[in-house]
Amino acid sequence: MSLHTIKLSWSRGDAPFERNNYVRDHSLQFQGGQRLAASSAADYGGNPAHADPEQLLLSALSSCHMLTFLAVAANRGYIVESYVDDAEAELGKDAEGRTAVTAALLRPGIRFGAGKVPADDEFQRLHERAHKACFVANSLRTSVRIEPRIE
Repeated sequence: MSLHTIKLSWSRGDAPFERNNYVRDHSLQFQGGQRLAASSAADYGGNPAHADPEQLLLSALSSCHMLTFLAVAANRGYIVESYVDDAEAELGKDAEGRTAVTAALLRPGIRFGAGKVPADDEFQRLHERAHKACFVANSLRTSVRIEPRIE
């Protein structure tokens, strides 16, 4: 097992703090020292220039799928030259009527090298295996669809 940590920092400063009127901007610091400016989504009064929690969740899912796919592809002798994902997360109501990320769509575009490109059925199996082994996907209740394409 491994432990993963972040440090979240928020401060009101001189800004007001009342219903629907407070600062949502905050900072995330990761284990390696990287910092990320975060806020709530713009639709919820946040700063659109900063990452929001829904984007961060989708980023974690997309990154995990890619890293797992790369491992699966390398284990099968494929050389991946590039991988780009135009992913989406949908906010809606879950079965209990609570607001949640109810669906995610990953659209990875993969370019293979060395003249070895998987057939369509093998390509789908590579993504299915990556999805089943992705730690983040295994932690979510959200429906996740994957629409991969070879570039």
